Amino acid sequence: MSYALRKRILVTGGAGFLGSHLCERLLAEGHDVICVDNFFTGTKDNIAPLLDNPFFELLRHDVTFPLYVEVDEIYNLACPASPIHYQFDPVQTTKTSVHGAINMLGLAKRVRAKIFQASTSEVYGDPNVHPQPESYWGHVNPIGPRSCYDEGKRCAETLFFDYRRQHGLRIKVARIFNTYGPRMHPNDGRVVSNFIVQALRNQPITLYGDGTQTRSFCYVDDLIEGFVRLMASPDDLTGPVNLGNPGEFTMIELAEAVKDLTASRSPLVHEPLPQDDPRQRQPDITLAREALGWVPKVALREGLRPTIAYFEGLVGQGTA
Repeated sequence: MSYALRKRILVTGGAGFLGSHLCERLLAEGHDVICVDNFFTGTKDNIAPLLDNPFFELLRHDVTFPLYVEVDEIYNLACPASPIHYQFDPVQTTKTSVHGAINMLGLAKRVRAKIFQASTSEVYGDPNVHPQPESYWGHVNPIGPRSCYDEGKRCAETLFFDYRRQHGLRIKVARIFNTYGPRMHPNDGRVVSNFIVQALRNQPITLYGDGTQTRSFCYVDDLIEGFVRLMASPDDLTGPVNLGNPGEFTMIELAEAVKDLTASRSPLVHEPLPQDDPRQRQPDITLAREALGWVPKVALREGLRPTIAYFEGLVGQGTA
């Protein structure tokens, strides 16, 4: 790519699961990438193959503090995204979502950058509408153990749209549904990583509640394609835009698929359902399909294979 066309792109949370895949994609497209991470949940292992690339730069930084760099675009992905991590320090989780958004929006305002916010399907809470369209305002407990994440992300969305209304910022807001793939954190407490690690060790696979609650699982490559398409879309498409796979599976169906693909002897065991855990989660992706031409392509079992292979490597090394 010629210098005139190369963009300087900042990715916060760039050493995390999604961030590392995004950095890889942006570098492959020929851009300069600045990866920012405080390494609370991200890891240098995720970005180790990128460190020798002359167009990749790594900064250890916490987005709750201001950052001064010159960039053309910002992808704000910084925030622990699994319950076990975001509940470890809930006050810091809220600060990361809210102060982090304020700092990145302030940066975007100063350098006139386009800015993308990685929001979440958790803004819908335990939904009364199924599947969830972007027009649904949600059913969220503002004082529960998950609220630091749910309400932090909701507030971040508010800030993004107020900065657009007040300062004319070019914003993009994506609501991310359950995503899986290589580089997931092995101890993040998410259902896909939990099930795979337990199955590979032939340990009991833990189902919460009766196992009939549903989730929709999007493979990471599909999601990153959605990110890039949304960022490249016309400025009047601000979002929020749901990005996720509308295929819906019960936890029992996921567990059986993982058992089958790993040839595991793990039994299924049931534990009480955590407080405020959503019963259903399925995106309505009509807007993404019509405005971005985006539809997930990777089926669940197809995406589980490379994900399982990744975790096999971690289990074999004793790091999972």
